[in-house]
Amino acid sequence: MTIAKPLEGMNVLVTGASGGLGSAIVERLSAEGATPIIHFGWNKAAADALLDRVEGRGHVVQGDLSLLEGPEVLWRKAVSAARRVHAVVNAAGIRTEVSLDDSLTAWHKAWYDEFQVNLFAAADLCRSAILHFKENGGGRIVNIASRAGQRGYSADAMAYGATKAALVNLTKSIARSFGPDGVTAIAIAPGWIRTDMAEDFIAKHGEAAAVADIPIGAMARPEEIAELTAFALRPSQRSLNGATLDANGGSYIR
Repeated sequence: MTIAKPLEGMNVLVTGASGGLGSAIVERLSAEGATPIIHFGWNKAAADALLDRVEGRGHVVQGDLSLLEGPEVLWRKAVSAARRVHAVVNAAGIRTEVSLDDSLTAWHKAWYDEFQVNLFAAADLCRSAILHFKENGGGRIVNIASRAGQRGYSADAMAYGATKAALVNLTKSIARSFGPDGVTAIAIAPGWIRTDMAEDFIAKHGEAAAVADIPIGAMARPEEIAELTAFALRPSQRSLNGATLDANGGSYIR
């Protein structure tokens, strides 16, 4: 099948690109003509292999989003590699489990770590991107949120749901504030995606627990979310600005 190339000429930074969802997004964007800027934290081999899969048409940049300065360091590397960045996809994310019965130290660590990677790093990258976009004729932001940020989450993973709820709100604020500057922002809110994060949950709780409340009885494939991300980045889709696109198999309906 020949895929149209509506993203031709776009340089797109994808965070968490060495993971299952991020790599699927990179491959789809590349297939639609974009030049991906492939971010990785520590798995350079996976990032390099991904660059090979897109026939070398892209850039690989490292950045530790768990560090306060990590997002700004990553942004500088992305601009150095591509000069002009047209879009950012914040796909990096972590999910940990911590119980009310765990120590306060463990509780604080889980909440801090998840907010740093899932929200603060994304917010810092959005800030850098917006400043860059305003000076260079506009740009796009896609934040990968979650169903968990809309309907709440389980007791042992409340931090994850809270970060994603905040990410959705951040997206809306950007859309309302910077649309006149040619900046659009969209959130995508999947349910379970068949990635390593889901596999970890399945190993602990079983697949039946993961799909029990999904009417279609299946998790999303990374390729589905990647296709939706590419669609949201198309120049023709400016009116999606501020939208939260649900992709959860009917498990949360607004």
